[in-house]
Amino acid sequence: MAQKTSIPKGTRDFSSTEVAQRNYIFNVIKQSFEKYGFQPIETPSFENSSTLMGKYGEEGDRLIFKILNSGDYLAKADEVSLKEKNSNALTKSISEKALRYDLTVPFARYVVQHRNEIEFPFKRYQMQPVWRADRPQKGRFREFYQCDADVVGSTSLWQEVEFVQLYDDIFTKLGLKETIIKLNNRKILSGIAEVIGASDKLIDFTVALDKLDKIGKEGVVKEMLGKGITEEAIKKVEPLLELQGNNQSMLAELKVILKDSDQGLQGVSELEFVIDKINELELNTSNLKLDVTLARGLNYYTGAIFEVEAAQVKMGSIGGGGRYDDLTGIFGLKNMSGIGISFGLDRIYLVLEELGLFKKVELPKPKVLFINFGENEALYCLKTIKKLRENEVKSELYPDKAKLKKQMNYANKRDIDYVVLVGESELKEQNFTLKNMKSGEQITCSYEEMLKTVKNS
Repeated sequence: MAQKTSIPKGTRDFSSTEVAQRNYIFNVIKQSFEKYGFQPIETPSFENSSTLMGKYGEEGDRLIFKILNSGDYLAKADEVSLKEKNSNALTKSISEKALRYDLTVPFARYVVQHRNEIEFPFKRYQMQPVWRADRPQKGRFREFYQCDADVVGSTSLWQEVEFVQLYDDIFTKLGLKETIIKLNNRKILSGIAEVIGASDKLIDFTVALDKLDKIGKEGVVKEMLGKGITEEAIKKVEPLLELQGNNQSMLAELKVILKDSDQGLQGVSELEFVIDKINELELNTSNLKLDVTLARGLNYYTGAIFEVEAAQVKMGSIGGGGRYDDLTGIFGLKNMSGIGISFGLDRIYLVLEELGLFKKVELPKPKVLFINFGENEALYCLKTIKKLRENEVKSELYPDKAKLKKQMNYANKRDIDYVVLVGESELKEQNFTLKNMKSGEQITCSYEEMLKTVKNS
């Protein structure tokens, strides 16, 4: 009995049309990245486990796909861990590599490893797949593409301003109007933890706060209590969960709330700079919105944090990022501030599809199809096809000597513009019968006449 075919959960096959539509998004993003001065790099799909583990927090570490060591991986397994069925301890002895979780940590490793070849500040972009052992659901996959742009080697807040503009530029080009670019600062979150007396629980505080839109206020409170944050501290933070108004009024309230925290006030000052400058520069179609509950659960963020949502579709974030002041420090290169943003290609695709924003894509196809009447005719056709391709005309020979109707149906289904018929008479006269599949017009012509006709149409 034949095995039933399937693919792993959280992964997908893509049809030719879907690939063409995805490439359209890639091209729009790539053109804007390069317009803003970013340079492309690529890193391996898997890294040493030591590079990735411990960089994303406890929850992130659990979602990293580990790769078993080659060969008899159990030969070097820790026997005590194996006997005790301690999977966490055992993994360290049987897996030394892992699929990348994101593009930022591998980029930090790249910067450190290639620092003598890089001109700082370094602006890079990267568009590659990442993998997460997450529970698959709408808009959440185990294999997906990220399109990242980062700058390392500068602490200037103008970078934050430019990244807001870059988000707006790309989403405007994609036709996504009314995207909401949420903005916060990790220094504000640190300041809040400080004034409520929970500085020692900062990571637990931000991880719980980051889930507000998923589990609601009650869920966040419950998780904070479970992590040892006191009821008194939670009561102090509750007004922040409901902070509303325009960006300026919320900044004013934050200055009051954080008056006893120097770090918190620094975060407010940085946000104020970005918001003021964006108001001066103006965005095309996006809205910049201060959101003090935005935390983004990754441990390496230290300053501004971004998250983007499509206002018209419930899809979660379609982009995000932030500043990381010393991510390269964990690899030995201190005092190298960086900031970056990411576009979630797969979610952007789903949003464009739901809103009907994809233009009709033209799949790759030949301009000319040569009908196959037999060995001699096929050889004559391939010699001609070689010349046409040298003149940048996409050409193809139908591979089989099939019935004429079948070959013509193939041309119609692929929407091919011209069909060339070469039979005994054409071979003898060294010419071609060229049929325009749109108009139905058919002519007998030389190679030069055929080339001119197809290139000018």
